[in-house]
Amino acid sequence: MKMRESGMPEEQVWSSFFSPRQTLEKLGLTASCGDVVDLGCGYGTFTLPAAQVVRGMVHALDIEPDMVAVTLHKAQQAKLGNVRAKQRDFVAEGTGLPDASVDYAMLFNILHCEQPLSLLREAWRVLAPGGRLGIMHWNHDASTPRGPSMDIRPRPDQCRAWAQEAGFQLAIPHRIDLPPYHYGWVMEKR
Repeated sequence: MKMRESGMPEEQVWSSFFSPRQTLEKLGLTASCGDVVDLGCGYGTFTLPAAQVVRGMVHALDIEPDMVAVTLHKAQQAKLGNVRAKQRDFVAEGTGLPDASVDYAMLFNILHCEQPLSLLREAWRVLAPGGRLGIMHWNHDASTPRGPSMDIRPRPDQCRAWAQEAGFQLAIPHRIDLPPYHYGWVMEKR
């Protein structure tokens, strides 16, 4: 199931919005993490830096075969043997990962989908007890240069409430600012 249009920019523009390693650090990814899942890996912007930090496998999933190919190519170029990129409709079919099998899940710029609770429940299912969920999304501000239309763009409090409804608790008690255009939450499966 294709996601609703997110306004994903070209890779060069997209990459200019982030310092991926710092963003991951702010969103609770640490070297003590084992396996990770990146739901909607896109260009691999966060997949590759995560693979450089964690001791486990990074499962990079995307519905777009071109995005999977780009991510795999970059991982090979960087000689990262701990990236497993796969084309998968995880909205309709789930991740295909076993229950409680990862320590960290990334839901970055994806909760504008039609069924955000389904994605959050899948993240809950695959996370081990004590596992963390990093949520990042575009600021709810029409002046951002890209991002989903305002009528489907979630507000920070919506993302937090959806995650809590799916069973997560706040790991960091406040919203995280990710300038220039994003915010984030760090949630935990307790």
